[in-house]
Amino acid sequence: MLTLKAETRNKTDKLDKIRKAGKIPAVFYGKKEASTSIAIPKIDFLRVWREAGESSVIVLETSEGSKESLIQDVDLDPITDMPRHADFYVFEKGHKVEVKLPIEFLGISPAVKDLGGMLVKVLHEIKVEAMPKNLPHNVDIDISALINFGDQILAKDIILPTGVELKENPEEVIALISAPREEKEEEVIEPVDLSEIEVEKKGKEKEAIEINESEAKKETPPI
Repeated sequence: MLTLKAETRNKTDKLDKIRKAGKIPAVFYGKKEASTSIAIPKIDFLRVWREAGESSVIVLETSEGSKESLIQDVDLDPITDMPRHADFYVFEKGHKVEVKLPIEFLGISPAVKDLGGMLVKVLHEIKVEAMPKNLPHNVDIDISALINFGDQILAKDIILPTGVELKENPEEVIALISAPREEKEEEVIEPVDLSEIEVEKKGKEKEAIEINESEAKKETPPI
């Protein structure tokens, strides 16, 4: 398991001073753990956070002893995007924990490669329960079984490691293959020949004039 050394700090300590000393202010708590303020070397936290994410067990080495925990939350600086505070959730010893693990899609789907289908990833994480020591970093799903349009992978199809129990709805769709979308043919609009319109317009005007002159002759009485 990954390990971090944590030193207890006073809640009145100035956070900026802790950060300038190359540490990250943090706190750990749990169902039967009082909230405790700690400080962790920044370089160590970054290494463990990148490796563990928020789904792998981290052992906090504190003055009160070892604490098995998960990274519950990380507050990022809005300008540098670097962590400036972290929360750790401590498990009860001897108890299982329920967490959401990220899903890693592996392999190549024949329906995508050969038929041009689209892989739709419905879920990106899945809920499981296990003892902290049995929790994997993520759940791998092989999509090579998706051969035809409409093929699906359900939660119940996932093979979990020993000691890990599925807590998701077994019928929940994890991924599926969708048929490629048909592109609608654009309607071709024939260009309008303005010269023909102009000629036709002039023709109609001439015809109207001739009719009017003819009518006028009929109405004029002989002298």
